Amino acid sequence: MKLLLRITDLEIGGTPTVVRELAIRLRDVGIETEVACLKGWGPVASQLQQAGVPVKAFSATSLMDLHSVVGELRQFIGDRQFDTVFSFLVHANAIAAMASRGLAGVRWLQSIQTTQPSPRWHWWMQRIAQHAAEKVIVPSQSAADAAHDWADAPGEKIVVIPNAVDFVRGMGVSPMSSDVGHGRDARATKKIGFIGRLDPVKCIPDLIAAAAKLPAEVSLKIWGEGRDRKRIEATIAKLHLADRVQLHGAIPSPAEALAQIDCLVLPSAAEGFGLILIEAMAAGVPVVATNVAGIRDVVRDGETGLLVPVGDPAKLAEAIGRILDD
Repeated sequence: MKLLLRITDLEIGGTPTVVRELAIRLRDVGIETEVACLKGWGPVASQLQQAGVPVKAFSATSLMDLHSVVGELRQFIGDRQFDTVFSFLVHANAIAAMASRGLAGVRWLQSIQTTQPSPRWHWWMQRIAQHAAEKVIVPSQSAADAAHDWADAPGEKIVVIPNAVDFVRGMGVSPMSSDVGHGRDARATKKIGFIGRLDPVKCIPDLIAAAAKLPAEVSLKIWGEGRDRKRIEATIAKLHLADRVQLHGAIPSPAEALAQIDCLVLPSAAEGFGLILIEAMAAGVPVVATNVAGIRDVVRDGETGLLVPVGDPAKLAEAIGRILDD
């Protein structure tokens, strides 16, 4: 078997992490695997390269590049003689679907990793693209429902395979070992954290507003980069929290960040799964998140974490306070 994993980009994020781990694991069991991304080279591309996985970046920068990328991808698949192409996220799925025409003998798989309802044109594009796929892989039942309801994917075509984390190899320590949480001190300032892309769907300003309602000894650490950074900085300034909220930028692995916090918070309006939630759980860090599709597939309220309504900083602060006081 010769497999090409194809994704929109290889920046730091949940789905690129899934692709990285899948590529490395499949090569470990003898499947010849390569990775290609629609956009330019990213940090996860370097991680793959260091692990010995070949990476191809098509460096598309606009919609004008899509026609040429389809031709390049078709040529690349033929030259490298892949027999299976597995694409992730709507743009990569659409390009793969267009490239599939005229390539006999290749199996086409797609993955939908979101439950975010907008932009609607993404789902319109996915509705067309899914016709070219033998199977549509999703990480949760909520994502399966979205694929069926919004992309018209037939139920028999959808396969639910939850995401996973290789804690020992990917995080550097064993679950719940003495190394986990070495940076946390019950006597020190309480620290809460967010780890992920700075995207509007993550609702990070809600978390900052929640931090403002918590005692002064509670600080918030935010790891990640993205297009919502300016709005987040403006919220910090507006609420006069510069001394309590820190932006640390993107990190290649969550291990170091998780060792520094007492609680992981994910205040998203939508998630396909929320990989960071199980990474935190594996590290022994309690989680507070929003009660939305995708997240509630992963977190059982009151058992494996606390769930609160989306867009409610007061409820978010209350749940964080329960964790910090317990």
